[in-house]
Amino acid sequence: MDSRRVLAGLAVVGAVAAVVLVLVAGGAVPSPLASSCPPPATAGTGTPATLATATTTGSTATDGAATTDTPTTTRSGEYEWTTVTAYDADGTRLGVVEVRIAESFGQKYTGLSDTESLPEDEGMLFPYPQEDQRTFVMREMSFGIDIVYIDSEGRVTEIHHAPEPPEGEDGSQYEYPGCGQYVLEVNYDWTTRNGVEVGDRVVIEGYTDGE
Repeated sequence: MDSRRVLAGLAVVGAVAAVVLVLVAGGAVPSPLASSCPPPATAGTGTPATLATATTTGSTATDGAATTDTPTTTRSGEYEWTTVTAYDADGTRLGVVEVRIAESFGQKYTGLSDTESLPEDEGMLFPYPQEDQRTFVMREMSFGIDIVYIDSEGRVTEIHHAPEPPEGEDGSQYEYPGCGQYVLEVNYDWTTRNGVEVGDRVVIEGYTDGE
């Protein structure tokens, strides 16, 4: 066999092997919880906001605008309300909360910071137009909460247990990043008490169909 053909063949094999190695090393194979979120932004970007900061794009009134979906449950007062239900992989219901919907930028900025306490079966929902990397903080919070990031398909992508800031601190320095289109805030350790974990499914009436 012509030695030049042998060398050419070896070169092709080597090139293919190099491509395969790059794909594997670079994480080209998606994980079960692969997200459409871009990489996290560098520290210091984005507009600081109480419990609602989209660090990759910089929160603005447009970013916090209400979605076109309509909640199925409403109550009188400043906020609309809806129901959030968590299920495990087998479809077993884990927990249910009635939530205020922080739709406007002002509502997102305030979050639960003007709330003294939260009933066990209540929370707050922060809906956004699309999935993104976001960072929530605990500015001026009077109690601890769980911060749950949920993707566009209703899957839990991240859970933070955020304690009440220490006395004398406003909580702005305590940051809890994650990726999601929806962010749910409930009482501290609510997810633990109800067995809610990353990968579980969340049905948000008026926003996700639960499929």
